[in-house]
Amino acid sequence: MFICFLSELFSRKDVIFELTKRDFKAVYLGSYLGILWAFALPIANILIFWFIFEVGFKSKPIGDVPYVLWLVSGIVPWFFFSDCVNNGANSVLQNSFIVKKVPFSIGMLPIIKIFSGLIIHIFFILLILVIFIAYGYTPDLYFLQVFYYLFAMIMLLIGLSWLTSSVVIFFRDLRPLITITLQIGFYLTPIFWNLKIFPEEYHLLMQVNPIFYIIEGYRDSLITKVWFWEHGSMTLYFWMLTTLVLTCGALVFRRLRPHFADVL
Repeated sequence: MFICFLSELFSRKDVIFELTKRDFKAVYLGSYLGILWAFALPIANILIFWFIFEVGFKSKPIGDVPYVLWLVSGIVPWFFFSDCVNNGANSVLQNSFIVKKVPFSIGMLPIIKIFSGLIIHIFFILLILVIFIAYGYTPDLYFLQVFYYLFAMIMLLIGLSWLTSSVVIFFRDLRPLITITLQIGFYLTPIFWNLKIFPEEYHLLMQVNPIFYIIEGYRDSLITKVWFWEHGSMTLYFWMLTTLVLTCGALVFRRLRPHFADVL
């Protein structure tokens, strides 16, 4: 069933591509700066966190790496993850008119939101590369590993989005619960702090969070220069969890999809 679901979506990849472009433009349609807001707001957030922790709190370099490089390599994937979780969960509700009136593969909607956010994320990956070069860090083969971790994150996001976008139709309180969970997750994930400040007995608890694998993976690719297969147990855990989330998300979505129009 899961394979059939993916096959159905892949057969309509051209439609997904066109709807992704429209969704990206529609989010910022009507504002004076238009699409520039998609890039301005995350940059502003990065500058705020940099000012607070490096200028205000005088955060020291992590190892021999400037704090700003350590910060951006963690916060950029988190921005993409949190935006996609929020937008993916609301994707079916926001397009209820399609569900009710138009013959349409509803499973595309969460994926369209993810791909729309991916456009911005690719820009920020390139921005990270420019910042690292400005600090004298020459890109190497390890940098290409960022795209493996990006692919891994997209797979996790698709499963989460299918699951949440279908459940939220019947349980609207899920939306604020997602927001609260992301806020807690932001501070419990080592984005602007180092895992080493915690006692070692708590490390495993932090590593259970799948986004930990992604953020540390970005840093492994950009800073510590470690290949993903060197974290064998963590890689196995992440893909087992992601496969479970993808399967559950696809099954729940397919089971609930016939009832969407009745509830909406």
